[in-house]
Amino acid sequence: MTTVQRRRAIALRRWAIAVAVYLVAVFHRTSLGVAGLQAADRFGISPSQLSIFVLLQLGVYAGMQIPTGILVDRYGPRRLLVVAAATMGVAQVLFALADSYPLALLARAVLGLGDALTFVSVLRFAAGQFAPRRYPVVVALTGTLGQLGNLVATLPLTALLHSAGWTPTFLSAGLLSLLSGAAVYFLLPRAPRLRRRPAEAAALLASLRGVGRRVHSAWSLAGTRAGFWVHFASMSTALAFGVLWGVPFMVEGQGMSRNAASTVLLFSVLVAIVVGPPIGYLTGRYPATRVPLAIGTSLVTVLGWYAVLAAFSGPMPHWLLVALVLVTSTGGPVSSIGFALARDYNGPAIVGTATGVVNVAGFVAAIVACLSLGWMLDLRGSVSLTSYRLAFAVAVTVQALGLVQMVRWWLLARHWALRALEEGRPIPVPVVRHRWDLGT
Repeated sequence: MTTVQRRRAIALRRWAIAVAVYLVAVFHRTSLGVAGLQAADRFGISPSQLSIFVLLQLGVYAGMQIPTGILVDRYGPRRLLVVAAATMGVAQVLFALADSYPLALLARAVLGLGDALTFVSVLRFAAGQFAPRRYPVVVALTGTLGQLGNLVATLPLTALLHSAGWTPTFLSAGLLSLLSGAAVYFLLPRAPRLRRRPAEAAALLASLRGVGRRVHSAWSLAGTRAGFWVHFASMSTALAFGVLWGVPFMVEGQGMSRNAASTVLLFSVLVAIVVGPPIGYLTGRYPATRVPLAIGTSLVTVLGWYAVLAAFSGPMPHWLLVALVLVTSTGGPVSSIGFALARDYNGPAIVGTATGVVNVAGFVAAIVACLSLGWMLDLRGSVSLTSYRLAFAVAVTVQALGLVQMVRWWLLARHWALRALEEGRPIPVPVVRHRWDLGT
């Protein structure tokens, strides 16, 4: 084995250890997707109150993305991943023992905090270990491997809930998180120890004061905003369906059994796992396909949901429901295109911040979709099929609005790149002018 091959093998092994924490984080994030009905029974809550779990968990996650980018730039991914795993473990133990709705809400908020530290840390690690041309593939593989956590959160978690009950199930989840943190602590090498500086606290405060400037620098670029809206639109319906409302919709709205609904979610995860690497390879080799692929996927998803919700006053054929769910699930892998755009259009000094900005998008979209869905069910005063049809139509509208913004900022990013090309300035990806480009 040559020196280059040995270094590459070491990098892959370390990356795999880091990805293990992300896998566990995705498992925690989506665990309520199959336990939503049990949570409603356990805490005696309404659909809108059930949505608050997602609001807190994903809201904390989204709010922490930019601070996470700053922290990982300063303290390194290893430290943050250890803290993340420990925080998620404590949160799941608290959720397992919670006997009241407020305490359960606190547990999900703490879980969102730990979850927030994982993905950006893994991406920052990958950005420093792999060449730019390999980065889109590595990001896609990271997302794909993370989906294995979603896989564990479907049938296996459902089976454990039914056999062991609420408390043992979530205590086991907490233990799994702590074990992943121990693996990072003992198996990933420590960063080189730096000489302690008296102005450490002052430097950190100065760094935090500069957050606004860093965010403004990233947000001012059309490429960053295009990446933001790619992530927003692609993840919106897929995440809302997976983390909370998929099983209730299929069970209460479509008359499926809980086992059948969990199986559909299982297949949706498998589809996301299968399509992730080809998407990463395609968009890495042919950068011009990135945003058009995201636009096409979101367009098919939105039109598909509107069509079936309008066409069937009763339960839709199960084969059609399964097909629609599988198409929707491709939004997760496609959303990784947003991170490639953030890397391309931002310099190394702010790429972590730009990645955090992009990563906020899909979770904000899912929060809005989940809350809209829960509020609509409450307004209808029932969980009937008609109520679910109206509620899901509102939720899908969130993705439709994101799709409009995605197209808008993609055109603006192309306009900027074409102007730079005409002026002889370098651009991050090749662009060929078309008749539909702005300013033509």
